[in-house]
Amino acid sequence: MPFVEAAATQKAVRRVLPDPVDERIVLRCIEVALEAPTGSNGQNWEFVVVTDPALKARFQAEYRRSWGIYGWMGERFRGGDEQTARILRSVRWQVEHFTEIPVLVVCCLGPGSKLPFIPNPPMIASSHYGSIYPSVQNLLLAARTVGLGAALITLPLWSHTVARRILGLPMTVEPCCMVTLGWAKGRYGPKARKPVESVVHRNRYGR
Repeated sequence: MPFVEAAATQKAVRRVLPDPVDERIVLRCIEVALEAPTGSNGQNWEFVVVTDPALKARFQAEYRRSWGIYGWMGERFRGGDEQTARILRSVRWQVEHFTEIPVLVVCCLGPGSKLPFIPNPPMIASSHYGSIYPSVQNLLLAARTVGLGAALITLPLWSHTVARRILGLPMTVEPCCMVTLGWAKGRYGPKARKPVESVVHRNRYGR
């Protein structure tokens, strides 16, 4: 489909069918993810595709722990807002049905920068995670074009120590986020967004 249509109708789709997803489709989506740029062209992404029910169950346990905190905070402080309430219901469904989601893609970063270390922590952090999230967006858009429901989540990875243990990751590989994939229960479509004039500033903030 045209890029603008894919981008305009893309949204987090958490409710998906338990039906299997062909591995070739998943790999093709990840191939599209690899087309994204990385810092210093390090190409240091790593993707762990999880379909094993036992591993999903272990991540579900972690998801429940973190959701017990963040879900409670969301319901307490913003539960009266209808849009937030819909999101909370959707995430709660995902937590409870996590093992039924056909595919989990854990997006990771390994060593790969070709530049010498520069003592500027904010810049380093920005460059580091800037090497994974463009590829994640490519993955989400690729999923959209084939009709897969996809959502970017981080709560199941709240403990990097546990995530590394579940996946057998070495200390040099950092789990950054997770993308859930499955055939969508609902439909993609337009979504509410702020008008561009309300978020663009010319030369200085506030102009």
